[in-house]
Amino acid sequence: MKPQILIAAAASGSGKTTFTMGLLRCLYQRGIMVQPFKCGPDYIDPQFHRIAAQKTSINLDIWMTSHEEVQQIYAKYGSKAEVCITEGVMGLFDGFEKDKGSAADISQLLNIPVVLLVNAKSSAYSVAPLIYGFKHFNPNVKIAGVVFNQVASESHFSYLKKACDDAGVECFGYLAKCKGLEVPSRHLGLTLENEQQMNTWIEQAAKLVNDHVDIDKLLKACTTIFKVRYEVTSTLPNPEKNIVIAQDEAFNFIYQENISALKKLGNISFISPLYDKQIPENTDLLYLPGGYPELYAAQLSSNSTMLQSINEYARKGGAIFAECGGMMYLTQSLTMEDGINKFAMANVFPLECTMEKAHLHLGYRETSVNGDIWRGHEFHYSEIRNPEALPSIATQFSAKGLPTNTALYKVNNVIAGYTHWYFTPNLLKKLKLLMNYK
Repeated sequence: MKPQILIAAAASGSGKTTFTMGLLRCLYQRGIMVQPFKCGPDYIDPQFHRIAAQKTSINLDIWMTSHEEVQQIYAKYGSKAEVCITEGVMGLFDGFEKDKGSAADISQLLNIPVVLLVNAKSSAYSVAPLIYGFKHFNPNVKIAGVVFNQVASESHFSYLKKACDDAGVECFGYLAKCKGLEVPSRHLGLTLENEQQMNTWIEQAAKLVNDHVDIDKLLKACTTIFKVRYEVTSTLPNPEKNIVIAQDEAFNFIYQENISALKKLGNISFISPLYDKQIPENTDLLYLPGGYPELYAAQLSSNSTMLQSINEYARKGGAIFAECGGMMYLTQSLTMEDGINKFAMANVFPLECTMEKAHLHLGYRETSVNGDIWRGHEFHYSEIRNPEALPSIATQFSAKGLPTNTALYKVNNVIAGYTHWYFTPNLLKKLKLLMNYK
């Protein structure tokens, strides 16, 4: 038995991240070992969680992994924690198909009580039917209670509290309206300066939670048993294989479980394309994850010895697997939003990448590579300006089974594209083949 909380809301923009960060920091300050999780494929909120709780946050995603894998991942990381806190995604019942893959779906699968965060701005007693509806819509989703956000005064809260009472739902308190509190940009990069900015915001959020949320009451109401136990598997890595992962301010969109999966294949080490001069000579697989290469394009481009090292490694048949920002780094060039500034990249692919007229490309993706199904998530603003220069080796489909124009590229022993993949056994099998190429 331990407190397990899933923080959800009626809709996006209700303040889930603010409340989650504040609660994580409050528990951390109490000396409580808290394990953060994030519903869905997001790779930015988990970085915020890590700063707030000083603990790596883990993604729980029913589209990219099976129900059994989600249960095992949750138990693996949550079993040693004193408190588990999961931040939901969008509205509580919003999934890739109705409520499939939603925070509510995760709640049912893992038996996690839900704390519903309700944005009370410009409303009072009218929140009663909303709360009642969420409480009774699906009886298999346990709504432990409510926390209100954007509360103007104690008088305002009294109306909201009465609404909770009449809806038959526990109220744990509220977050006061705070004029200066705004979520920092999600497009910052993990520099020391930006982490300090994040910490300032998290401390403000923690004060809001401490001031008017009954944390002890919330923890008690959400105390429940783990639904599954973590089963340790004894897969020994190949000691003769060396896997190198790019990780720095420019490349940091990495699912923690992807690193765990790669550890089963060989020895793991990390490099920085920003600061290191070349990749290790004994590299058997180079993994270039996504991140913010556009924010560091000049610095990446000026590190010519690293660019040359990667280019030569690829030309000689070296195995590279790259995602989104990592793929952008492998193109010929990266053009900035102004259409004028253009920076040379590693030139592994005959493609040119641009941030001009940037617009969001977003959604789950699935593809079949030699009969193996891969699943992942696409999220980026840049585009390839000359896609005809290199045909895609596979068609990618949305969660609804519709074909997309998202490409998957291959040159020699290099595979890359905009999709962030989750390293399931099917994909690991392909990576093993790449590593044995020589």
